[in-house]
Amino acid sequence: MRSGALGSAAIGLTLLAAALGLALPASASASSPLGHSGRWITDAQGRVITLHGINMVYKVAPYDPAGAGFDAEDIDFLARKGFNTVRLGLIYKAIEPNPGSYNDRYLNHVAATQRALARRGIYSLLDFHQDLYNERFQGEGWPDWAVQDDGLPAEPRQGFPGNYLAQPALNRAFDHFWANDPAPDGVGLQDHYARAWSHVAARFRDQPGVLGYDLMNEPWPGSAYPSCTSPAGCPAFDQTQLTAFTVKVIDQIRKVDRRHLAWYEPLLTYDFGAQTWLADPQDGRAGFSFHDYCLPGAFGGPTGDACQSVEDLPFQNADTRSATTGDALMLSEFGATDDLATIGRIIGLADQHMTSWQYWHYCGCSDPTTQAPDNQAIVPNARRAPGGDNLRAKKLKLLARPYPRLVAGTPLRWSFDPATRRFELVYSTARVRGPGRVGGGHSENATPTLQYGRGYRVKVSGAEWRSKANAPILRLRSSRHAREVTVIVKPR
Repeated sequence: MRSGALGSAAIGLTLLAAALGLALPASASASSPLGHSGRWITDAQGRVITLHGINMVYKVAPYDPAGAGFDAEDIDFLARKGFNTVRLGLIYKAIEPNPGSYNDRYLNHVAATQRALARRGIYSLLDFHQDLYNERFQGEGWPDWAVQDDGLPAEPRQGFPGNYLAQPALNRAFDHFWANDPAPDGVGLQDHYARAWSHVAARFRDQPGVLGYDLMNEPWPGSAYPSCTSPAGCPAFDQTQLTAFTVKVIDQIRKVDRRHLAWYEPLLTYDFGAQTWLADPQDGRAGFSFHDYCLPGAFGGPTGDACQSVEDLPFQNADTRSATTGDALMLSEFGATDDLATIGRIIGLADQHMTSWQYWHYCGCSDPTTQAPDNQAIVPNARRAPGGDNLRAKKLKLLARPYPRLVAGTPLRWSFDPATRRFELVYSTARVRGPGRVGGGHSENATPTLQYGRGYRVKVSGAEWRSKANAPILRLRSSRHAREVTVIVKPR
């Protein structure tokens, strides 16, 4: 039975997890949050972790994923298909409904979902999600008390993303936020936001399976946006307002949690190929969370040949970003479409750039900022079981691809051909940072049954195969003197 109420059934989920024997791997224990070494996300042993997963954000009241019907059945479904991460949405309006007053009941509901994900080995990226600032502007995000639009009408109403360009009232609200103008209680709007993040981090800092904190979904520069729309990006805004905001929020998080990764985002225009000029936040546990969308597609236009030339730009810019700052990388949004060619191109690019990813979105979930929310979904209705006419089976098979979940060394390249289902991974046994090799040398590759339902053949050099035949996780141990390991998986 699908309860659709994870948040109010935390005890029941705890008992269910215990009965099923579900547990996180040791690398995700509360005492050892995930870290990073440059661009790579790493576990406590120094192994490189690659994450493949989805977004689960509920943008309407009650704003927690359980309210959309996302429950233990969905979580088990994701784990069985080989996914190991979820970008889990939190809505600021629900967190701080009144200035300085936090809704811990709401956070408990989200925490129940996060714990259930962790028990199935799925890492949660906690995301303060916003689109169009607030419901007044046909979006979601900030509390009503944080809307300061100088009395301008919220017109014209062109929805997402058109209102960013068309509504002076919406842009004025962002202007007041970036200026840190005072809220009704006299405290700055940004200061409230940063303190809310500190409150959330204190709530989740000891929970296993937390990937980290995504500071703000797709920041928008407000009235400065005309200067930010060229491929060169927006140097003035990035280097001042956006950098100051990023540092302010990370500083507040670090007052209560110095272990989990803090993931910051560039402006929304980055998604479509613009550069970012954010200064290095100078945090040793920082990550760069970026998105990849085609601009014509965002406005309902073509998503084929017109997009291919620009979809690699966010990856190239992210590589440059990490090389400069040493921060970790995560493609935390892409997709939002039923166009399989678009999805295939972007996950192919992610493999080429050896980047973890989270597809948008798990369900339709009455998304107010999407014209056809079911088209973006894997499971259109989270209140129903994921199967039959409630499953985008071809999309799921495309996304449920093999990948190196754990690498005891440094990945050099990997690739997957959906037509032949041939997967190849090559990695060095040297640590990603520092001398020597990773202790133990154990690696894991996801080999999803959706790709290898009739089994698979494996060719390995430089390592020993340590798992059962046709297991959904292919486990390897590096040979004692091997400097490089090659793994090739083919269907039987």
